[in-house]
Amino acid sequence: MNAPEPLEFTARRGSAAASACPLGVCDGSGFVVDEATNTAVDCACRAARIAAARTARLEGRIPKLYRGVSFDRPPISDMARTAPDQIRSVRRYVQAIDANIDGGRGLWIQGSVGTGKTTLAMLVSKAALDAGRSVAIYSLPRLLNLLRESMESDGGLLDLLDRLTAVDLLHIDDLGAENRTDWVLEQLYSIVNARYESERAIVATTNLMPDELADRLGARTVSRLVEICGDLIPLGGQDMRREYRAAPASIIEHTG
Repeated sequence: MNAPEPLEFTARRGSAAASACPLGVCDGSGFVVDEATNTAVDCACRAARIAAARTARLEGRIPKLYRGVSFDRPPISDMARTAPDQIRSVRRYVQAIDANIDGGRGLWIQGSVGTGKTTLAMLVSKAALDAGRSVAIYSLPRLLNLLRESMESDGGLLDLLDRLTAVDLLHIDDLGAENRTDWVLEQLYSIVNARYESERAIVATTNLMPDELADRLGARTVSRLVEICGDLIPLGGQDMRREYRAAPASIIEHTG
């Protein structure tokens, strides 16, 4: 069975990282050799190499729709006027992207259709990619479909869960968009809990109000997301897609 592909994903740790030590210590093998004693010890880069190898099959790219996202361009520059506190929260996270990812700190954004939550989340993922971190981006329905497909091969589900745990930043769009079943709740909790225990960051979006999340996602999953992401960042307002639909194509920026 072919390895599952993410909805959209880009990793900046590629073949160059496999052939050279980013720390300039080893020869690129992940080991430091003492020729006098003919022994070898792990290089400090080895753990990152192992993680990169485990997430390599998740590679893809940021959707073309969102490659130009920026704090300085619409719709985010417009949102800075209508939702200044929310934009400041996301900007602070992005400005300390390495420290936040290393600390396993994420964020999640709530809003109705077209309020810009996906655009903001893509901006976070883009910043992580620009910082050289591995990022996997899925809509929740797509992620669950991949989990179902992986069950058809021996060890496929566990392998996919391991790779989802190993990636530096996991971006899940549309939490709560899938019908609630015991299987869905179990798989979502497995992913979120594994990243919580491994101190791995998550960025997520949802249409649901806070009082709906526990009922739709399960109390255990929401509790873990709160531990990872802190408080929801709420986005209000009208559907910005309608506003930009009539704009010239050259200035349209996409929202989520």
